[in-house]
Amino acid sequence: MLALVKRRMEAWLFRTGRRTAIYARLCPSARRWADYLRLHGGFESIGEDCEINRDAVITDPYLVRIGNSVTLSSCSLISHDGSTKQLQNATGLKLDAVGTIDIKDNCFIGYGAIILRNVTIGPNSIVAAGAVVTKDVPPNTIVAGIPARPLGTIEELAENLQEEAKQLPWHDLIQKRAGAFDAEIEPKLKAARSAYFWRNRK
Repeated sequence: MLALVKRRMEAWLFRTGRRTAIYARLCPSARRWADYLRLHGGFESIGEDCEINRDAVITDPYLVRIGNSVTLSSCSLISHDGSTKQLQNATGLKLDAVGTIDIKDNCFIGYGAIILRNVTIGPNSIVAAGAVVTKDVPPNTIVAGIPARPLGTIEELAENLQEEAKQLPWHDLIQKRAGAFDAEIEPKLKAARSAYFWRNRK
């Protein structure tokens, strides 16, 4: 009964856009949260097939555009410079420092990453966990560090991970998986990984 009430309340909140803080607690997934933000979040735009963690910090959604198939983990998108108030107090100058953040199709923004104003993340790119992005990221590029710098291309990473995956005892399970996550195969993968990584540790 409680589950039914929760589902109905979640559906009503999603439909109406009311009580965003409550919806964030009831929201069942990062994909559903992205769908909610597309409708009610005040963004310039959010594409299809996106996932946005509920604890992602987005200071000025109206200055943010997100393409299709983008994943935002627990990251921060900061479209303004909050130090302008202190600078105005110190100098007497009237200041404003804002800009857009444009994340193109098929990008992944890692845990703890910070993207600052006036930045475009090119399509098919990865921003590593903890990176601070102050400049545009070219298409098909992986960036990491503070400030973020290119580490390589998506193609290079895919080739390296493919070779690594071939050595894993559960490689056959990965090949059978439907997409990046398959609920049917996941329990077998977890068991195989746990046995492999912990078998020789005391």
